[in-house]
Amino acid sequence: MQFLITFLEGIITFVSPCVLPMIPLYVLYFAGDQQEGKRDRTLSNALGFVLGFTILFVLLGLFAGTLGGLLVRHQKIVNLVTGAIVIVFGLHYAGVLKIGFLSRTLKPDTNVKPTGFFSAMVFGLVFAVGWSPCTGAFLGSAMLMAANQQSWATGMLLLLCYSAGLGVPFLLCAVLIDKLKGAFNFIKKHYTVINRICGAFLILIGILMMTGLFAKLSVLLRQ
Repeated sequence: MQFLITFLEGIITFVSPCVLPMIPLYVLYFAGDQQEGKRDRTLSNALGFVLGFTILFVLLGLFAGTLGGLLVRHQKIVNLVTGAIVIVFGLHYAGVLKIGFLSRTLKPDTNVKPTGFFSAMVFGLVFAVGWSPCTGAFLGSAMLMAANQQSWATGMLLLLCYSAGLGVPFLLCAVLIDKLKGAFNFIKKHYTVINRICGAFLILIGILMMTGLFAKLSVLLRQ
């Protein structure tokens, strides 16, 4: 269940006001100087970009999982603290609280074109850091969930699932951007409702983490 949840959190991050409105800028960056109709370079650069932020996020999962393992003797306190933080994130997304640093992000400079796969990968690493404040609600939730697992390997897998949820839509947009404009417009028109639903989702996860029910549900679903 936890892997599915972090995957969904990645998808939600993609459709958030932090990322979705800037997708055309990212696709323009991926395309570089290619001629219209040629998709190979766009897809290759998008793959590099996704790999870049995946590397950083998986390392964060490694750190969170390792830290959780070191704090195993204080699991109840870890559950309370991590769950409370996730609830605060949820209240921010629902519009109940306003936390300034969770609304910041960086925009790509489309005048600087990637020279290839590896430069796009470095770009992904750099912008993962720039995204982190604005995507902090769901990225932070995934990391806190990783800390609750008490395992560095599980922490890495959880953040890999988060990266997949964020990265797959990026790759689809790299080749289907023109066909997805209608879906983008629909999401933008309903941002208020979507954000409140996402906030409620985070609050529910936070409550389950605080009470220890999240771990129990995960065990039951594995049986």
